[in-house]
Amino acid sequence: MTDTTFAPARQPIVKRYPVVLVFLGCLALFTLGVTILSEGFGIGVISTSFVKTLGKTLCLCLVALAMDLVWGYCGILSLGHMAFFGLGGYAIGMWLMYARTEIIVVQSLSAAPLPPTAQEISDGIATQIFGVVGASEFPPIWAVAHSLPLQLAAVVLVPGLLALVFGWLAFRSRVTGVYLSILTQAMTLALALYLFQNDSGLRGNNGLSGLQNLPGLGHVPQSTVSIWFFWASALALGIGFLLCTWVVSGKFGSVIRAIRDDESRVRFLGYPVEAYKLFVFTLTAVIAAIAGALYYPQAGIINPAEIAPIASIYLAVWVAIGGRGRLYGAVMGAAFVSLLSTYFTGGQAPDINLGFYTIQWVNWWTVLLGLSFVVVTLFAPKGLGGLFDLIAARTSPNRHGADLGPDVGALREKEAEK
Repeated sequence: MTDTTFAPARQPIVKRYPVVLVFLGCLALFTLGVTILSEGFGIGVISTSFVKTLGKTLCLCLVALAMDLVWGYCGILSLGHMAFFGLGGYAIGMWLMYARTEIIVVQSLSAAPLPPTAQEISDGIATQIFGVVGASEFPPIWAVAHSLPLQLAAVVLVPGLLALVFGWLAFRSRVTGVYLSILTQAMTLALALYLFQNDSGLRGNNGLSGLQNLPGLGHVPQSTVSIWFFWASALALGIGFLLCTWVVSGKFGSVIRAIRDDESRVRFLGYPVEAYKLFVFTLTAVIAAIAGALYYPQAGIINPAEIAPIASIYLAVWVAIGGRGRLYGAVMGAAFVSLLSTYFTGGQAPDINLGFYTIQWVNWWTVLLGLSFVVVTLFAPKGLGGLFDLIAARTSPNRHGADLGPDVGALREKEAEK
């Protein structure tokens, strides 16, 4: 007799989680729509600057997925994941700035009576990049900045190794709860303060700029480049959603949710809790770094302020507003807050004159965001993702314990009392 108890677990992930197919379909339609309406490949209804905004929003959705995986599913409230996001941006930014400056230096030295030597070119690049901080030599961390493959590897390895070492030290000491959150925030603050120094090797407060200019593609208009990065961001978000859904499915997903709900009991049952937490923490750090590597070439500049602890707090707010513990909720929260922030802080929202005081949204946006977080926490803990539960409750019959959303087992309908 064939045992079919675990047959559903062997089905493709799209069949087990129809929300994946819905999400990828919506993402594909959105990408196609923006492409058709863009200036680079379409009819020009959407400006290049707004295409970049949408591309950056997709990157923020990707890092929100990472945050939801580590916090919403594994129960680790990390207040340092935007540090990994920034490190990914710095890693790719170093190559972009080096390669672009090399082209400029070579062109300027081409008019010299004698061909420039490799050392002269290197010195010229270093002076151009670090002259703003009073230096003229490459720091050791720029040793492989000339190599795109090595810098792409650094996008993954540097944040991944940092998360691995930090997580191993924290989890083996069994630091949990608010203490772990404070520890991750302290790590982020220390990194940001170090990068603010001019001798950090990354130009201090000046950061890395001009990242929107792709080396060797100066003839390609920004309207086209913006669509390329938009496509890359959409592809990364789709792959990230699939990866995170796969991680939270099956036995592994059940274990990390159990760790979130009752870590001591899971440890008592013999599971290596620290190993599970370390894997999730490191994986999400790498996802955040990849998101940062796609974000900052669209932003054009990165500086240490992007790694400040407040950025990681904002990330937690996005996930909470979207609804933690459901991947599509994290995406919804990040997209909603990012686009709303662009509207309020970009001067598009009209000021409100109360007679005795004028509300300028540029100054009051952060207050509105904080109040939204409080309201969601108190009155709508399921966030924006909870709207799907309301729709399901109105349109679906009683399914007697069927799964709701991608978080299998976390939210189930109550059995009807008979």
